[in-house]
Amino acid sequence: MEQKLQNLLDELERAGAANDAVETDRSRKMLNLEPGTARLVAILARATSATRVFEIGTSNGYSTIWLGWAVAPAGGRVISIEKSPEKHAMARENLARAGLENYVELRLGDASEIARELPGPFDLVFFDADRLTAPEQLRILVPKLTPRALLLADNVLSHPDEIVGYLNAVADLSDFEHVVVPVGKGLSIACRAGFVS
Repeated sequence: MEQKLQNLLDELERAGAANDAVETDRSRKMLNLEPGTARLVAILARATSATRVFEIGTSNGYSTIWLGWAVAPAGGRVISIEKSPEKHAMARENLARAGLENYVELRLGDASEIARELPGPFDLVFFDADRLTAPEQLRILVPKLTPRALLLADNVLSHPDEIVGYLNAVADLSDFEHVVVPVGKGLSIACRAGFVS
């Protein structure tokens, strides 16, 4: 990764952490990925040559920039959903600063409603927003996945009670293999067991 982009990501990570340390309103927290988790998500996207990525939970665009960087060499595209107009605006500005706005489509609104509207197909879906509605979004998106699709979800170890519904829904996908990686706040990774490149 070029140093200018890494510097921007470092700046956003520090600003998000500083904001979250003093902000008491959860809806105004950035709740960014841990840097190690963000790097792993980007590596997985690049390693699988994902070009059609769906992210639920844009926040200020920190993880979205990582995903945009990951898909850019292959001419891919990220669709990222955020329900907060303020965060949506921040993400748009940060993506422009990163020079990745041509690889990302930002959508403002309800993730489940937007997931229903989008035709797919998707190579990678990243769940990083409301953990309680994630099972519904997963149900909507499974028919829109490519055979090689990856399903990723953050906060598995930090919020086990909230994400258990999602994890149970993934476990019910009989053709998927699943593992939780203890990086950051815990990353769930699932892919189809029978996929052969």
